[in-house]
Amino acid sequence: MALDDDIAKLSRNAAFAALEPEALRLIAFSAETRILRAGDILFRRDEPSNCGFVVLSGSIALDASNLGAAKARILRPPALIGETALLTETLRPATAIAREPSSVLRISRHLFHRVLSEHPRSAERLRRALAGKLAQYAKELGDLRRGALSPSDEEEA
Repeated sequence: MALDDDIAKLSRNAAFAALEPEALRLIAFSAETRILRAGDILFRRDEPSNCGFVVLSGSIALDASNLGAAKARILRPPALIGETALLTETLRPATAIAREPSSVLRISRHLFHRVLSEHPRSAERLRRALAGKLAQYAKELGDLRRGALSPSDEEEA
């Protein structure tokens, strides 16, 4: 039953929605569940990252300041922490701290790459979803740039 619950939580996350049910089952079966107490640190800012975490229960605060800032971003199920780390090497941009008793599913980059290689349709669907997301980010950046420049500035650019 726990495996089916993990699969259901994965499927509700936008990053995993593109994956086939068999791919989600492999991730849920092979990933590691971690139980956290309130105040436990999942990872620290600037640490190398080689995995992502799906929040299964509780809540995780992401603090980019490393000072326990009140402006920390709070993530609840079925949030994914470290989407980029599933695809490539990167550094953690924030410290992740459990705000209450919580559980997360740790998905290694190696496992994620294995799933994509064994499920090429899922890989293609994920590629299209990421391309759409990137196009949206580019549009938003272009809109910001156009909004920040006056008409005479745009002529010079």
